[in-house]
Amino acid sequence: MDVTVLDNDPELNAASWNNAGHIATEQVTPLASFAAIKSAPKRLFRVGGALDFDFSTPGIGGWIWRYLKASTPGNFAKGKAALTELVIDAATHWQALAAELNSAQPQYQQQGHWVLWESPKSSEKSRAAWQGADIGKATFTDLEASQLSHIEQQLSEPMHAGIAFSGTGQIIRHKTLAAELKAAFIAAGGRWRELAVGKLRLREGRAVIDGFESFDQILVCGGAASAKVLADIHPGVPLLAERGYHIEADWDPARWPAELPPVVFEDRSLIVTRFENRLRACSFVELSSLDAKPDPRKWQQLLRHSAELGLPLTDNISQWHGARPTLPDYLPAMGQSDKANNLYYAFGHQHLGLTLAPVTGKLMAQLMGDKKLSQSLTAFSLSRFGC
Repeated sequence: MDVTVLDNDPELNAASWNNAGHIATEQVTPLASFAAIKSAPKRLFRVGGALDFDFSTPGIGGWIWRYLKASTPGNFAKGKAALTELVIDAATHWQALAAELNSAQPQYQQQGHWVLWESPKSSEKSRAAWQGADIGKATFTDLEASQLSHIEQQLSEPMHAGIAFSGTGQIIRHKTLAAELKAAFIAAGGRWRELAVGKLRLREGRAVIDGFESFDQILVCGGAASAKVLADIHPGVPLLAERGYHIEADWDPARWPAELPPVVFEDRSLIVTRFENRLRACSFVELSSLDAKPDPRKWQQLLRHSAELGLPLTDNISQWHGARPTLPDYLPAMGQSDKANNLYYAFGHQHLGLTLAPVTGKLMAQLMGDKKLSQSLTAFSLSRFGC
């Protein structure tokens, strides 16, 4: 295929480059579930949690209604089966992509991650929840006393207990990975144009991009902006900007050892990851609109949690906010348009965009190349929303 990428994010501000770098092979269960609904009141931002809603966002009422319907037992079971098939071999796909890049330094590392709790009550409840959860091919064991002691030495707040996951992974160098992927694409003959795209138009049964030459095929994978791009051809796509926030500071190896994996402080809905010479703390599920201004209170809460835990997030500190593309059933949208015969789409991967990037690329290449699909995309069609 003769491929052109149109991308106007040279500064890498999108969510995939600013998250925790976690390859979440354990997250095979959609967040549209009765369990998530039951736990929501305790996770709200107004009571100190990470979940927040901007009820002024256009369409949020309909989105919530669709979310509730997707959470019913029958719909949840169907969604879980579809998502599990995507996530279950995500690590294998990342390993293959990393090998293909043949980087001078590894960009993907399957080192697992830790989950910590600060009280006996949260430890007992959360451990039981994880023990009863489907976590795909990932596994976990209790943190050994020496491991718990090791991380407590870096903190000012005592930890009661924790578990260590195996089979999950991490992207080590976001920006280096982005540069290497782009270079490999161009070396293979691809064209990369740092240009923005407005809405697609429908002309004689085909999608066209205003101001651009005609393309035999068009793939929309614009994250949280995808619904705007598709609005004239597929109006009403129920895509919300599920915004996350992070703070980041220079890494001090004396205060956060290099060998520590990503660490989740589950009582605070906070994950801490090191990227080369920077340490990053990420949090928040803020359902809002793509263009809404950031909420400074979120960064203040991240700073407060960091200070209370004694995290070394003080030197040359920076902050970011960005939008995950989230559909109400917490499944991606992937497939071929039923309204424009040259139009394809792949977006809405919520918290799993980085995790599912390689397998999504593989499936869309199969679909657009008229090859046999390695798995069905029926569950991910936009037709499920009637748009």
